[in-house]
Amino acid sequence: MKRHNNSNSSGQNSLNTLVQKGTAIMNNPVVVVRGEGTDMNNKKALKGRAKKKIITNKLMLALIDLAYKIGDKISVKAFWNTYHCQNRLISSENKLYGKYCKNRFCTVCNSIRKAEMIHKYLPVLKTWEQPYFVVLTVRSCSKSSLLKAVKAVIKAFRLIVDKYRKRSQRGRGFQFVGLKSIECNFNPQRLSYNPHLHVIVQNEEMAKTLIKEWLAIWTRRYTSPSAQFMRPVENKERDLIEIIKYESKIIREYDVDKKSKLKIPYKIYIAALYNIFIALKPYRIFDRFGFDRPKKDKVYQKLEKELDQFQNWKYEPDKMDWVEVATGEALTDYVVPPELQELLDNNIDKELQ
Repeated sequence: MKRHNNSNSSGQNSLNTLVQKGTAIMNNPVVVVRGEGTDMNNKKALKGRAKKKIITNKLMLALIDLAYKIGDKISVKAFWNTYHCQNRLISSENKLYGKYCKNRFCTVCNSIRKAEMIHKYLPVLKTWEQPYFVVLTVRSCSKSSLLKAVKAVIKAFRLIVDKYRKRSQRGRGFQFVGLKSIECNFNPQRLSYNPHLHVIVQNEEMAKTLIKEWLAIWTRRYTSPSAQFMRPVENKERDLIEIIKYESKIIREYDVDKKSKLKIPYKIYIAALYNIFIALKPYRIFDRFGFDRPKKDKVYQKLEKELDQFQNWKYEPDKMDWVEVATGEALTDYVVPPELQELLDNNIDKELQ
């Protein structure tokens, strides 16, 4: 299918975090970069970025074809924006700078977002003496019911938090304090979707009460006590990372229930991913409740500086790497593992949903 690229393939208009200063480029090249930049001596980080870029590009091209077929022009534009994420990079004094699309389905931007959220919320989590990790879920639903199910899950959680906040304001008990994220998985055997919440609350009492209220709202018709889960948080950073993640697992096993003894390859179910992205689009994937947003410290605020000595790097999809424009030097020398190449070339399913 022909793809109509709504983005500037050169990447010049997409340099959101790399702002070029008007006519200065013509006379005396100067660029303004924001952020601390990536250490170019950290080869592991560079190769990790290359891997994420390869996966993201492959996913976006498949999603673009699907969105065109459906007639979803808004998503087409967003997918192209992500496809061009990090297409142009600038380096200076062993630091690498680039533009981020900030779309939640971009694997490159998600890694940046995860680091920012850990920096922001881990200090808060460390002040909680014995927090608990909770999973709240409901019965899986069909594609046709997904939008309604996601909306209901979000609404049910808000009802519980608001109920206890109002009680606390009247002096009748605690209010819930915690962090939560919504995720949705796809079961390719059952063709079903399971929206669910990952939550960290301050203590065991909150965890037990949250599950009790959740079951009261949904009743046994739509969920069961055995489907809910809670445990003490043993590693605060690890469990924080658990809820600061993608809205869906991108790579899935076909045999999710592991009933088959055969070795079945992992797949990427593009149509199902699209459905999940659309269903979760109106909502925050990650959010806090019961406490104020942490203030940005001065050290972590985005820096801005001018550069007049720098190198330009352009991403070349056929080489799966960034190449220095003047010298042709490759940035990462990342080699795609055979199993990943096989997944991206032959195991992207565009039909199941």
